[in-house]
Amino acid sequence: MTDAGGVAGDRLRTIIERIERLEEEKKALSEDIREIYSEAKGAGFDVKVIRQLVRLRKMDATDRSEMEQVLDVYKRALGME
Repeated sequence: MTDAGGVAGDRLRTIIERIERLEEEKKALSEDIREIYSEAKGAGFDVKVIRQLVRLRKMDATDRSEMEQVLDVYKRALGME
């Protein structure tokens, strides 16, 4: 292990290489997701709505319910209902 100024060079290199590999994987996954959205669009689905549904499904049911209630209040205040 090479130490330079108190930094373990081998350990640092390993950490950076792991991060780089994960960044490459993340990029590949992002491309895969874009392809799926493109496929959905080609099948006639509204991609904006699909993205919103994905976001909503990630949320806890309680948080989602609270957000929807606040959204309804805001929409009524703006005369949108």
